[in-house]
Amino acid sequence: MSAAPETDAVNGIYAAINRNDIPAMLKFFAPEIERIEPEGFPTAGTYRGHTELSAHVAHGRGTWAEGTCTPEDIIVAGDKVVALLYVHVRLKAKQDWVDARFADGFIFRNGKAVQWRSFAERKDALAWAGIVASNAT
Repeated sequence: MSAAPETDAVNGIYAAINRNDIPAMLKFFAPEIERIEPEGFPTAGTYRGHTELSAHVAHGRGTWAEGTCTPEDIIVAGDKVVALLYVHVRLKAKQDWVDARFADGFIFRNGKAVQWRSFAERKDALAWAGIVASNAT
C-alpha cells in the first residue's frame, strides 16, 4: 500500500487500462468526471461523465494491438496528482512500436478523480499542479 490513496488510484487506473478493463477503471472516477485531452493528441476533446469517459478510453485503447501505458512516477500535490507516463504500444495494423513520455494530471475529491487531463510536456503538467520541476524524478 502506498502512502497516498491517490497514488493507489492512479496506479489502478493504468493497470485497468493496460488490461483493457474499462469497468474497473471507472471505479476510480467520480460520476461528474471531466476528461481533457489536448489538441495534437489522438482523441483530442473534452469528455464528461462515465459514459463519455468509457467510450473515449475504449476508443483509444481499442487502437492498440498490444502494449502498456505505465506511470514512471506519481507526484501528489494537495488534491492534484501528476503521473509521469511512459507508453510503449504497437497499434493495430502496424509493425512498429510507439514509445513516448508525457504526463497526466488528476484532481481528486472525496477519493475519486473529478478531472483527468493530459499534457504532451511533463513540465506543463508539473506547472499545472504547482510542482517545481526539479522536485520531479
